[in-house]
Amino acid sequence: MIFATAGHVDHGKTSLIQAITGVNTAHLPEEKKRGMTIDLGYAYWPQSDGSSIGFIDVPGHEKFLANMLAGIGGINHALLVVACDDGVMAQTLEHLAILRLAGCQNISVIFTKADRVDTARIDEVTQQIQSELRRQGWTESALFITSANSGLGIAALRHYLQQLHQQQDNQVNLQHRFRLAIDRIFHVKGAGVVVTGTALAGRVNIGESLWVTGAETPVRVRGIHRQNQVAEFAQAGDRVALNLTGNIDKESITRGDWLLAEQPAFVATRVIVELECDLPIKHWQPVHLYHGASHITGRVSLLTESGETPVLAELILDTPLWLVDNDRLIIRDISARQTLAGARVIRLVSPRRGKRQPEFLDWLAHLCSANDELTQLNLQLPSGELDLNSYRWARQLTSAALESLLAQVNVVRVGDVVLSEFKAQIAKDKLTQSLESFNEVHSDQIGVGKARLKRMALPTMSEPLVFKLINDLITDGTIKQTRGWLHMPQHGLVFDAQQQQIWQQIEGLFTTPEAWWVRDIAIEIGQDEDTTRRTLKKAAQMGLIVAIVRDRYYSSEQIRQFAALILRYCAEHDAIFAADFRNELGIGRKLAIQILEFFDKSGFTRRKEDGHYLRDKGIFVE
Repeated sequence: MIFATAGHVDHGKTSLIQAITGVNTAHLPEEKKRGMTIDLGYAYWPQSDGSSIGFIDVPGHEKFLANMLAGIGGINHALLVVACDDGVMAQTLEHLAILRLAGCQNISVIFTKADRVDTARIDEVTQQIQSELRRQGWTESALFITSANSGLGIAALRHYLQQLHQQQDNQVNLQHRFRLAIDRIFHVKGAGVVVTGTALAGRVNIGESLWVTGAETPVRVRGIHRQNQVAEFAQAGDRVALNLTGNIDKESITRGDWLLAEQPAFVATRVIVELECDLPIKHWQPVHLYHGASHITGRVSLLTESGETPVLAELILDTPLWLVDNDRLIIRDISARQTLAGARVIRLVSPRRGKRQPEFLDWLAHLCSANDELTQLNLQLPSGELDLNSYRWARQLTSAALESLLAQVNVVRVGDVVLSEFKAQIAKDKLTQSLESFNEVHSDQIGVGKARLKRMALPTMSEPLVFKLINDLITDGTIKQTRGWLHMPQHGLVFDAQQQQIWQQIEGLFTTPEAWWVRDIAIEIGQDEDTTRRTLKKAAQMGLIVAIVRDRYYSSEQIRQFAALILRYCAEHDAIFAADFRNELGIGRKLAIQILEFFDKSGFTRRKEDGHYLRDKGIFVE
């Protein structure tokens, strides 16, 4: 279990940890010289069962608040240290507010320097801190009175911390991917690069690959220390040191970088958040933003008024951050003197338009109150198609956890895109309506291709998903497909009265195995060429005849016979050549080439040099 300290400067945080663990967390020469914590310090207290309790000692001085914020990320239990002689001070209050805004659930209060005051003073400070804890939402917090010099209360505090350590829930939620904010980087001779941080989620094992954001490269975990002990794995809540190997060096990684289970789907530049404001924030106010071990600047664009619930805002980040849903950020004024608010990430992508529309704000409010993954998913699905890669990254779900979640909802899925069945039915209705309209307007055409129907009905939806919906409509008989053309079942090409009379004259000409030009047919039946051409074109759309080149037709039956001949010849000789085809049919070379090129264009054969080969050789398998 990991504890982080909090409290005003010179209230004895470092001395308290040393009294508990025997470890002095001051490691910088300047810290030892000045007797004041400047950067994060760490101590580990081995237990009889082989485990270890970890402590993160944070600086209490206002100048080093950024370091304090880097130390409390992912910490669920804080030790608020208050000196009995000073009582509640400015940084006591600010640290307490920061812990609340950062989502820290548990706080224990430790009074230090009790040997310097009388009982009345202890009672007075107790009332001060308990009042402040209740005001900020902590109604039940243990309180210990100690003195590092005399040892007062240290044994009772040690026993209490051991009990908390033993009672902690060891069933860590492993539905989420491993994620660690790096706060220290160093080089160990003979081992290489080592990074440390508190694991925020998931689990990692020796030998696994991770992605390091600063170097933008994959790395492999060579070794692991949990709470300063060699281990085979580390998981959420652990204080971790990872020995990394790969195309990296110490200089390519900095505090604030992340170790992630996968390469980020995207980096956040504008995010929508829920604010918890301690001080008023103005629209478009410049601010300091703290996330994990990162410290950047940005602006706050308010989406709702400060008095509304929830208070929603868009954060515009001057430097991109690797955020995920539910991440917490601390917001301070641009002079870095006051903590203004805490922000919880609700949505990683902010729309360009409509972000202040009542419907969108109402949807965001529901996202704020959703407290389980299934509710979150059900709120996302009505928006339309959902990209699972982006959703998995935003929620940091493992593949197994995501698949388990999807099994609980009714969706249409194609690859990594899903659509709710309700939205899928709406999309199908649009496809059907568009096809009906096309058939009515273009009654002389048999139908429309899949790609064109998508552009007509669902231009913004992903193509694989639309094609899946079209295939479903074909399967259930809602629409029909004839020779690749989509149309409604009741729609069919028919000759008008004049064309029907002309076709009766033409039909008999195609009983002979000859190719007919439009002009020759027009002369034969005594009709003008344009009228004849329109009639023949409609006959081709109806599947009665086939144009091998423009204006030159064979009967469909004759084309099938040609195909059978090509099949038979390719089965025996692998390919068919124009001379072979000409000799088999007793026709001219030019016509033989036209017929073979027609089969190439239709995809039945493919040409290689002078030979024509079947595209699907499996057609010979019986």
